[in-house]
Amino acid sequence: MSSASNTRWYVLLGFAPIAFLIHVSAPDRHTAVFVASVLAILPLAAFMGQATETLADHLGGGIGGLLNATFGNAAELIIGIFALHAGLIDLVKASITGSIIGNVLLVFGAAALAGGLKHNVQKFNKTAAGLGSTMLLLSTIGLVVPAVFHYVSRNTPNAPNLTLDTEIAFVLLATYVVSLIFTLRTHRRLYGPPADKPGSHTRPGDVKRAVIVLLGATVGIAFVSELLVGSVSATAHDLGLSELFIGVVVVALVGNAAEHYSAVTMAMSDRMDAALAIAVGSSTQIALFVAPVLVLLSYVVAPQPMDLLFSLFEIVSIALAVLSIMFISHDGETHWMEGVQLLAVYVILALGFFYLP
Repeated sequence: MSSASNTRWYVLLGFAPIAFLIHVSAPDRHTAVFVASVLAILPLAAFMGQATETLADHLGGGIGGLLNATFGNAAELIIGIFALHAGLIDLVKASITGSIIGNVLLVFGAAALAGGLKHNVQKFNKTAAGLGSTMLLLSTIGLVVPAVFHYVSRNTPNAPNLTLDTEIAFVLLATYVVSLIFTLRTHRRLYGPPADKPGSHTRPGDVKRAVIVLLGATVGIAFVSELLVGSVSATAHDLGLSELFIGVVVVALVGNAAEHYSAVTMAMSDRMDAALAIAVGSSTQIALFVAPVLVLLSYVVAPQPMDLLFSLFEIVSIALAVLSIMFISHDGETHWMEGVQLLAVYVILALGFFYLP
């Protein structure tokens, strides 16, 4: 990243204290806090992406994507915790939906478009991509089944809806732990540096600096995200937007800023393995880790426990997003037109959420 770019990022980083000062001195200016918070997240996402690139060089694209997805979703988890504490359970569930469809459609769509405009055809590990998309499909089943069960048992007295949701949350968490063992231990070769691209020339000091930057950027995003939680609902009311649309599009879009930057940057560098790992890996972690953790934490921090009852349109949107990424990634290569197609699906779904009563 050039020094001029870094200067621009540092200028935008100044919006973080501005958002805090507005929040303290003029708490009724919700829109100003919201805009300043969004601008402050952008440089933090840029620094996170730069650090992740260094780690991806050292550890391999797949593991670098895994790290980026983990740190990117840490901010979304914190947003969810604050929203649960405020009793905004529907907003939390909407943000889960938005994160899943946003990562596989918007993030990877933008990455495929940007990378395809610079490189005619980009290839990636078909085996790793197939495993990732299959894991995403299986993980979203854990979100779809409770919603279907809620619908089927809606007229049954004393139906164990919340009990089912909690038990499924434990199953999803266990699956997430096993998936980490698969990715980082038993089948690490699928996610490490390919044979024709031997490891990077990064120095130990570069890796340590990248880890520090990742941690610092995560803390910064979490701080700014807290301001977003306090201002986004009032801002939506002022702008005439629904809480569902805010959760699915606005909150998820801001929360995925890190994934956006990193995936697009890596795709433009012809590192589509890492870009795909970020998009699919982040969505999988939302379903396997963030969602069940929020369900369990809701027993402690929320006025009432959170269930996994998603609306019919949310279920359909998640299913369409997962099917789209599976079709796109099955052949081990992508180009800019596939990016356009994924972005078109995202826009169609976003319009549906916008006009949904």
